[in-house]
Amino acid sequence: MRHIIEAAGGIVYRMTSSVSAPKVPGSPGEAIPTDGTPDDGTLGGGPRIDDLEVCLVHRPRYDDWSWPKGKLEPNESHRHAAAREIEEETGRAVRLGARLGETEYPLDAEGHKGKKAHGVGGDIKHVMYWMAQLLDDSQISRRSAAFGPVLTADPHEIDERRWLPVRAARKLLSHSQDRDILDAFVDRIEESAGAATLILVRHAKAEPRKQWRGTDGDRPITPKGASAAYGLVRELSCFSPSRLVSSPWLRCIQTLEPYAFHTRIPLTTAEELTEDAFADDPDRSWNRVLQEMDDCVSRQSTTAICMHRPVIGAMFRHLRPLCASRTQASLLVESSPFMPTGTALVLSLTAGPDGPSIIDVQKVVPLVH
Repeated sequence: MRHIIEAAGGIVYRMTSSVSAPKVPGSPGEAIPTDGTPDDGTLGGGPRIDDLEVCLVHRPRYDDWSWPKGKLEPNESHRHAAAREIEEETGRAVRLGARLGETEYPLDAEGHKGKKAHGVGGDIKHVMYWMAQLLDDSQISRRSAAFGPVLTADPHEIDERRWLPVRAARKLLSHSQDRDILDAFVDRIEESAGAATLILVRHAKAEPRKQWRGTDGDRPITPKGASAAYGLVRELSCFSPSRLVSSPWLRCIQTLEPYAFHTRIPLTTAEELTEDAFADDPDRSWNRVLQEMDDCVSRQSTTAICMHRPVIGAMFRHLRPLCASRTQASLLVESSPFMPTGTALVLSLTAGPDGPSIIDVQKVVPLVH
């Protein structure tokens, strides 16, 4: 019987510079140039491919050069595995950006150079890839408790790391599928370099209105909702939001509170995002979200916003025309409930001629077990 072995990884990229910098932890004496990125680890607007370096790792077991990647641990999502494996194998903490694609190959072909047809009944390894950017020390410190432990890869697993220009990386890569992922990266980088991230969160499951005797603004999340809010901590940490915004109603605040607690990031409330404020003035609610989007793009940062079902539906109507493709727009569904409770949508944003443009949409569902 064929089994699918799930794995995840990514391409870590940075700006080049001629100034030397500290060695990548665990590398065999190689001096690494400074990445030249802003303090928040993002890239400036629109660099050329020749201005970039990507990080490859060497696996002595197979004597090959590949992208950092690895198998999912029990009760782990692909995105968390991608960020964890990248840090374990490169020694550098990252935040994820847009998705790059996925590959599949027979498990018994692991490390083989060249393509090999799928065998009948053999296990398959399925790998999902993301773009990833380096975090600075302050970001690493804040997100550490939220993300969870990361162990440095054993030297028998990874014995060398190299930062290389894209063209040199292509020549060094041992496997054709890794070169395919590099091609996807090159296609993505023009629109994605300097991208910001907006995370839309629907509050976790709340006490039913019919059973709640207090005001709607004081209606809390249920124990099931609390589990989802806690599960969101690890998923949000993969994107390392540095700003948290919420409707001031209790169920929204309680959904983001666990992440705020673990990262020590203050939680800002926005009265414009309550259901009542939206009912009174929908344009005011949209203008607040648009303001947060503009701020994300100008700072090239990540913001998470927690809102209510009807507010999210209206925001989707405004956001769909900003999507770069119909496929992405279709993920911003048109029918209620728009998003399940306790889930998130991650929007990758770039600056367009008429305002923010959405180049990638990712669904995030916390793992509750």
